[in-house]
Amino acid sequence: MWTRALEVLNEAERLQKQFFHVGRSASRPPGWEPPVDIFESDGALHIVVALPGLSVDRLKVLWEDADLVISGDLPVPWEDRTGAIHRVEIPHGHFERRIEGLPAGLQVVRNELCGGCLFLAFRKAEGP
Repeated sequence: MWTRALEVLNEAERLQKQFFHVGRSASRPPGWEPPVDIFESDGALHIVVALPGLSVDRLKVLWEDADLVISGDLPVPWEDRTGAIHRVEIPHGHFERRIEGLPAGLQVVRNELCGGCLFLAFRKAEGP
C-alpha cells in the first residue's frame, strides 16, 4: 500500500510540473504558477488568471517595476486528509504568477475575482 501511495504522489508531482510551471519570488518560493490569458482590445489590456477556490483575502496583486505579480495561498480543497490517496492533481499552497514587461502608464479599470478567475483590465496610456 505504501508503494502505491508513493507512486500516486510521484505521478501527481509529475503532472503538476507538466501543467503548472514554478515561478520565481523574492520572498518564499511558490509551489505553482496559475495559468493566464492575456489579450488586447479597444485600447485595453485584459488579463484573466485561473484561481478556482481562492478567496480574495488570500490574494495579492502588486507591481514590481514593469512586472505585475499575482500571488497568494490556495488551501487544500478538502478538510479531512486521512485515508488513501488515489490522485492529487489540483494545485494548492503558495502560488505566484509574474507577468513581465507590461507597458508603462496602465490604469486599472477592472479588478474582480469571479467564477474562479481573477479578471484584470487596464486602459493603455494614450500615445502622443
